[in-house]
Amino acid sequence: MKLLFIEHKTNSSKTLNTRLKREGYVVDSIHDGEIGLEMALLGSYDLIVLDSFLPMINGLNFIKELRAHDIAAPILVLHTNNDIKFMINCLDAGADDYLLKPFSLEVFLARLRALSRRIDKDYIDNELIVAGLVLNTLKCRVAKGNSVIKLSVKETLLLETLMRNYGNVVTKERIFERLWGANSVIEFANVDLYICYLRKKIGASTIKTVRNIGYYLEQTK
Repeated sequence: MKLLFIEHKTNSSKTLNTRLKREGYVVDSIHDGEIGLEMALLGSYDLIVLDSFLPMINGLNFIKELRAHDIAAPILVLHTNNDIKFMINCLDAGADDYLLKPFSLEVFLARLRALSRRIDKDYIDNELIVAGLVLNTLKCRVAKGNSVIKLSVKETLLLETLMRNYGNVVTKERIFERLWGANSVIEFANVDLYICYLRKKIGASTIKTVRNIGYYLEQTK
């Protein structure tokens, strides 16, 4: 699971970040609401943890903006007081759950697991079918015609990104952030490398290149 954690208090988020990474989450931690919104709008996150009070933009407006752009990632809101009306407004705007501060770390992780199970169920119930490909994201395999092809986790994530953006060019920057995270020290050239890996498995003509910009899927016979 790739998680965007937007919280304005740096010290309190460090402990959570450490535990989240230990639990297997890939975490991008941001302390500015506007920057966090820009990153969330990339659509490259599986989960979003959102502080309700952020510099430049409050949590409610953040949620409204995200849902207005059809970003469907589950949102867990962290709130500092028991303002029932505000929490109802957040849920009505598109938040999936909320947690009052201070909270138990174990409860926080349990809430994330609950949201993760909801995502997993969506993948189980709905295979991704695009451009003559049938992708099973949980089993990391894709069917093309009569062939079933095993993919690595990164290849699966790359193909899913291209399939969910079928008809549009996906920039190299967006692919990089989806696969490795905005703060990764992995070399940017790895995007081209994994495109090469994926082309060898599903066919070179399926993935088209827009020079110096990115890639898109094209249905082939």
